[in-house]
Amino acid sequence: MPPALPAIIEDWFASRDWRPRRHQMDMMAAAARGDHALLVAPTGAGKTLAGFLPSLADLIAHPTDRLHTLYVSPLKALAVDVRRNLLTPIEEMGLSISVETRTGDTPSDRKARQRVRPPQILLTTPESLSLLLSYPDAALLFSDLRTMIVDEVHAFATQKRGDLLNLSMARLQAINPALRRVALSATVADVDAYRAWLAPDGDIDRVTPVMGEAGAEPNVAILIPEGRVPWSGHSGKYAAKQVMAEIEARQTTLVFCNTRGLAELIFQELWSANDANLPIAIHHGSLSIEARRKVESAMAAGKLRALVATASLDLGVDWGNVDCVIQMGAPKGSSRLLQRIGRANHRLDQSSEAILIPGNRFEYLEARAALDAVEAGERDADDFRVGSLDVLAQHVMGLACAGPFRAEELLEEVRSATPYSALTAEAFDHVLHFIEGGGYALRAYDRFKRLTQDDDGTWRVSHPRFVQQHRLNAGIIVDQPALAVRFANGRKLGTVEEGFAAQLRPGDSFFFSGMALEVVRMDTSDLTVRATSKQARIPSWGGSRMAMSTRLADRVRHLLAEPDAWHRFPPDVREWLEMQKLRSALPQPGQLLIETFPHEGHHYLVCYSFEGWNAHQSLGMLLTRRMESQRLMPLGFVANDYALAVYGLKPITDPQSLFSADILDHEFIDWVEQSSLLKRAFRDVAVISGLIERQHPGKRKTGRQVTFSTDLIYDVLRKYQPDHLLLKAAWADARARMTDVGRLGDLIDRAATTMLHVTLERVSPLAVPVLILIGREHVAQTAAEDALLMEAEALVAEAMRAD
Repeated sequence: MPPALPAIIEDWFASRDWRPRRHQMDMMAAAARGDHALLVAPTGAGKTLAGFLPSLADLIAHPTDRLHTLYVSPLKALAVDVRRNLLTPIEEMGLSISVETRTGDTPSDRKARQRVRPPQILLTTPESLSLLLSYPDAALLFSDLRTMIVDEVHAFATQKRGDLLNLSMARLQAINPALRRVALSATVADVDAYRAWLAPDGDIDRVTPVMGEAGAEPNVAILIPEGRVPWSGHSGKYAAKQVMAEIEARQTTLVFCNTRGLAELIFQELWSANDANLPIAIHHGSLSIEARRKVESAMAAGKLRALVATASLDLGVDWGNVDCVIQMGAPKGSSRLLQRIGRANHRLDQSSEAILIPGNRFEYLEARAALDAVEAGERDADDFRVGSLDVLAQHVMGLACAGPFRAEELLEEVRSATPYSALTAEAFDHVLHFIEGGGYALRAYDRFKRLTQDDDGTWRVSHPRFVQQHRLNAGIIVDQPALAVRFANGRKLGTVEEGFAAQLRPGDSFFFSGMALEVVRMDTSDLTVRATSKQARIPSWGGSRMAMSTRLADRVRHLLAEPDAWHRFPPDVREWLEMQKLRSALPQPGQLLIETFPHEGHHYLVCYSFEGWNAHQSLGMLLTRRMESQRLMPLGFVANDYALAVYGLKPITDPQSLFSADILDHEFIDWVEQSSLLKRAFRDVAVISGLIERQHPGKRKTGRQVTFSTDLIYDVLRKYQPDHLLLKAAWADARARMTDVGRLGDLIDRAATTMLHVTLERVSPLAVPVLILIGREHVAQTAAEDALLMEAEALVAEAMRAD
């Protein structure tokens, strides 16, 4: 039997005509036993309240003026939102429990006061917690901490922010061994993997899994456009008028896009179709904090009919008046789709309504596969990995700022963090000596000598200036070099990346924050703009595009291989697949279909691997290099999430030789080392590890200055210390994050044993969506667009001819 709730909490539930849910009482029972706990419950199930209930009950029974509960979320906005929602029941119960937030936006005077007179409940982010641990009084501040709650744990446990948070949890556990850890999530596939991540020393048995009550089944539909599902594109913009009709029929709609550029594009398309002049807005991570907060407030107040957003709103923001979610383009994963569906209604006992707008025919299959996965309760797998050494270096430096330490004691503590449980003494020693002097290639420079070892073996910070440097520069999220977008009066709208800004000249115009803006002038840090009515372009942002999850890719392969299920598809999608089956082949699950055919004087190889745009881009680079060595005279390649097409002047008769396993040992290594991939990865790890500072007191370096500094050091280390810790870390990042090399390896393995090579006389139906992309990247003129459209129509006609 779980312990009874305090009468004041029972009365509060009764006053609202509520009852505590089973999983909320299970969390109370876990707390009574002193167990760590992982709660997995649908959005709207009262997860946050379930996490806090034991803390509220304990504070009612045992009042204290010390810090009692620490709540960590991946987003500043989520911490602010939780504070607002937590304060409501506390005030309605008349409890004297203080709740405050601490993020990068918190005023410095409040931060200083919080360390001396903390609230009973503090809401923060992984980075702000790490900084708190860098102060000498950290041990005193956290000495009575009873509970730590990690919200939306799926959003960062497998990433570098998760590494940092797990190391911070290890330090907190060392300060107070009785600390109880709690994690909350709506979308977890492997519960045991998260229990191991959460547990001290990875001891899974110490973490109680609590599964929430199932909510009402979501009502999800795929919007079939007026006419036919497009052959290409991935934005869904063709459906703008229909989307506006859905918005007009509802009170409040969230329109999700997968990238910031698509959000700007879709907002413009919806605004053009907004004949009723409904209030709609845009929200993404490159807009200024002020702009985002203004939109969030308007949304919370019910003043908007629709909000176009990216992943900046994927997590936990509680707007109960949202009655529909529309996903523009493919969802890329069932867990991601569920997370977004959960933003509608935010109530467990009411069905969330969602509409998917596929961008093309392959995306229709992906959307159908995602719906099937949601109905089957299938979640995307999470890829847990070994903790990053650049993050460890930042953490060790932060702890050194708090006070001297002994290496053997700190190593034991670090190993209690699950991502670092297999860390060797040798690797830890490399991290210490990296912080001590930067590595032997950089030892001559005093600015890298951040740690000193005393005669008794104790390590300490070499000079107080390094403490200030650490606190100014700590953090895991490394922004790409960017320029602030401002009006002439100084008002900041947000940021665009340097790469995009470099393409602009005064007089050019682009869409940003939902407005058409004309460039007035540009300097090293600012892009000054004014509003315009001129035709504008959509900005582009770098970074990897999301790949379809491996489980969703498997479901799409099964859909292709099961003609009996095609009756569920629109007629044009069904006709497309039937013609492919007649003229070529459809890959069986686990099989790699390769088609080769001539087209307009060139010879094509199309590979249907479904491994995502990032992996296909990498493979395209490697295959064209190998084609050169085989004298096949390659001309280029083009890829989408589903297929890769390479083309050249000579026919490819032996594709097996192009896909041999050594391509990842030879061409891949050469390509990465000669490309900018490794330099970009090195820039990130150099900043995270603290080798390069982004900020000096009163002045922040421009992105260009940071890149110049890291490029110089990169060249020195490549020449004089190629086994340097940061070069190894950069390689790991470049392989795993920037090229999806794991999926690339799976693809190569599949090619060795399951390749089905079909030689055709002309283009196949399945090849049309990827071939249409050729020539589209640099199209700017309407006449050229019309020419490409005519070319695409001719391509479709050729592919869909039965003879």
